[in-house]
Amino acid sequence: MLRHRKRDIAIAIGASALAGYVDAIGFLSLGGFFVSFMSGNSTRLAVGIAGLPPEALIAARLIGCFVLGVVAGTLLGAAARRMRRPAVLALVAGLLAAAALLDTVDLHVAMMAVAAAMGAENTTFERDGEVSIGLTYMTGTLVKLGQRLAGAIMGGPRIAWLPYLLLWMGLVTGAVIGASVWPVLALASLWAGVIGALLLAGAAWLVVRSEAR
Repeated sequence: MLRHRKRDIAIAIGASALAGYVDAIGFLSLGGFFVSFMSGNSTRLAVGIAGLPPEALIAARLIGCFVLGVVAGTLLGAAARRMRRPAVLALVAGLLAAAALLDTVDLHVAMMAVAAAMGAENTTFERDGEVSIGLTYMTGTLVKLGQRLAGAIMGGPRIAWLPYLLLWMGLVTGAVIGASVWPVLALASLWAGVIGALLLAGAAWLVVRSEAR
């Protein structure tokens, strides 16, 4: 993450906030399942296999759709090349819009589209075929935060930990907003996520445009 420029990190923090916002909505809508945190869903899958098959099926569908979203985002990003980030974020917006529309059809189908959107979002930042900034899962980010704090204590760069803290705070802040909005708007609150994704796509496009000059 430290190899990225400040404006890229700013977009990443915004995307992480979007992930937190959407994940809180999904968590509350599904009663304890996640649409962006697949480690949690993997545990729910295992517990379901052990004794609650219907819950295992829900977790499996979300995990599968998340992976499909990663595949779609990776293929789109490869095709878009320099426009990878705005293209992928536009895909995220489209999938979230589809989820909001599918709410009238079936909650679980809508959440599968949201999981795909979150999978795609994680392909926004890629370097040498690997994700360079994870946007929807924070375990690795918190490990890096701890490592950079330890480095600062031992005389290394003093604020190298700050981007990781801001990324984590972005996700938590987005989740707080999502949890606050959901009781009032339910899945209609996803439309704010669509707008957020489009704004991020626009910001990413402006960055690419400025680099081309």
